[in-house]
Amino acid sequence: MKIICCSQTLPDRDVWPELLSKALPEADVVYWDEHSPVQDADLAVVWRPPAVLFERERKLRAVFNLGAGVDGLLKLSTLPPDLPVVRLEDAGMAVQMSEYVVHFLTGACRQFDAYAAQQRAGVWQALPELRREQWPVGILGMGALGSHVARTLQALGYDVAGWSRSGQAPEGVQAFGGVEALPAFLARTRVLINLLPLTPDTENILCRDTLSQLLPGAHLINLARGSHLVEEDLTSLLDSGHLSGATLDVFREEPLPAGHPFWADRRISITPHIAAASLRRETVEQITHKVRALMRGEPITGVVGRARGY
Repeated sequence: MKIICCSQTLPDRDVWPELLSKALPEADVVYWDEHSPVQDADLAVVWRPPAVLFERERKLRAVFNLGAGVDGLLKLSTLPPDLPVVRLEDAGMAVQMSEYVVHFLTGACRQFDAYAAQQRAGVWQALPELRREQWPVGILGMGALGSHVARTLQALGYDVAGWSRSGQAPEGVQAFGGVEALPAFLARTRVLINLLPLTPDTENILCRDTLSQLLPGAHLINLARGSHLVEEDLTSLLDSGHLSGATLDVFREEPLPAGHPFWADRRISITPHIAAASLRRETVEQITHKVRALMRGEPITGVVGRARGY
């Protein structure tokens, strides 16, 4: 079995062949780039690979993506339409995502940001109490990450609802499914957390039309893709007061360009796409298990449905 590892952007890209070789001693694992000879590999493990990979490696049986989001991979015109694409499922990301959400959600509803500002001003003043029931949370996307975040916030006593195409949600989480249920979901939500996959149907979903349906004073947390958000609409709704703030971990252009208006907007918290990262050990274990099952001819989870885009 021959496995190639390929990435244009991962800073530790040279590490993956060694890690996978140790976990899969029965496989020949090599690093691949544009200058490599054709390997006639059986499998590829990739993150944002060059398009030429699929032009030259014509014997691939499957490609494993080193992340949950596959929108960039699916956009490659050279990706064979019948080649199975396997995405990561969690791999340590769910706990990190939940930690991130809890930090920024409690910062808003417990007014920790306001207290930090008071500290800088030398002010000792208790602010009026904000009750948790005043902060109903709505999560767009009920996959592995969204479901874990929902259960975490539910355990902290928040009123949590989830929206997805299928309408599935963990027990105790109010479930909304399909386009027809989106208005009702938005109307009961004050904190909107986006964890949707990026597809043609979800691109620009965070726009004036949807965000204006949230409860007054709402807060947006976007952790999925920058292309979900119409940036001008966010700024407009912040200016009008309908939105009180936003937390953004992803952007249409990354790194966020110097001089972008978001940098100077105190109503927006910015992090550099760090909400959750695939952990090496968990990633290698997951890929190893799936590779061995695939080579035995057994079904595996995480295979991307091309038609739906995730």
